[in-house]
Amino acid sequence: MYKLFKKPQNPKIITGFPGFGLVGTIATEFLIEHLQTESIGKMWLEEGPAVVAVHNEKIIDPIGIFYNQKHNIMVVHGLSAGQGMEWALADEIMRLADEVDASELIPLEGVASVQANDNPQVFFHATHDDKKAKFTQIGLQPMQEGIIMGVTSALMVKLDKPLSSLFVESHADLPDSKAAARLVAALDKYLSLGVDEKPLLETAEKFEQKLKGLLEKSRTAQDQKEKKMMSYVG
Repeated sequence: MYKLFKKPQNPKIITGFPGFGLVGTIATEFLIEHLQTESIGKMWLEEGPAVVAVHNEKIIDPIGIFYNQKHNIMVVHGLSAGQGMEWALADEIMRLADEVDASELIPLEGVASVQANDNPQVFFHATHDDKKAKFTQIGLQPMQEGIIMGVTSALMVKLDKPLSSLFVESHADLPDSKAAARLVAALDKYLSLGVDEKPLLETAEKFEQKLKGLLEKSRTAQDQKEKKMMSYVG
């Protein structure tokens, strides 16, 4: 389910969920701050665990919906990927896209990199020829081979609106702020957002540390819940 407090018309929707290197979540966190977005909604799955984080006295929604009027962009920012709920999340995002008549969906995602890479490469997959041409024009290569997981993969299978996915090589086992920064830089070239690349990596690293703390607290809360349930059973 989702709730909107404001309804933009024909926006582009950028999505980011935890995945390889947490790059989707880190990148969308940066965009929320840099583009001076406003919170216009939230999304949740009632079949999933009820867990919420509090940071600096504010509730951090597991999945927040933000909007930047200047560029007419909505950002769906996920702290939780809803493990096992990816198809349901994709359905909610598609329902949201239909309600606002979104012009394009742009998922941000990491793909596995087997070794440390100081210069991670960004790839694209686009469903429409004009988008493919624009990505090629800004110097990106199409993804030729790869395995995509999570909400992005469900959107790639089910969505019938223009879909332009961006993927960056990243580490599976640790937050990869460098890869997230490369992802934002590529998105900036595609959408002309006016992102200042100079502080990008430093800012992404700060978001990485913040997200580490929030995710660790979330895992601890879930572990405690499971132990509590086991004590009832036992």
